[in-house]
Amino acid sequence: MASDSQTNIIDTSASAKHRCPVNGVVYPRVSEKTMLHHLHAPWSESIGDERYYYCDDPDCEVMYFNQRDETIDVESLRTRVGTKSRDPGGTICYCFGVSAQEANDKPQLRNYVAKQTKAGKCACEVRNPFGRCCLKDFPQ
Repeated sequence: MASDSQTNIIDTSASAKHRCPVNGVVYPRVSEKTMLHHLHAPWSESIGDERYYYCDDPDCEVMYFNQRDETIDVESLRTRVGTKSRDPGGTICYCFGVSAQEANDKPQLRNYVAKQTKAGKCACEVRNPFGRCCLKDFPQ
């Protein structure tokens, strides 16, 4: 059986995705472990036994939300999420600290990150606020 940190990657059940209560788009599940590592003050959030999901829309202030449509906004994070801010200096690879601008300026960085990921030297499930591999966020 998959661990919770893997569930957001391989869970294909109906509960693996949920609609963001603000922008109405359906997003995948994120593990509680991932969320807790990115919240500024996780002890002050009322996180229950709900399933949580992430919203990666840069025009939406919501970062995480649950099945009851309770939200946690980007201001509640201690991590600056590059893909949510559209800031070219914002991080897109949290394991190796690559910004969007660096990825644009040095396309070989994607190959480096892909090689490290393939070798199991990343920690995307915790370091990335979306709990998933960052390679899809690199420019093509």
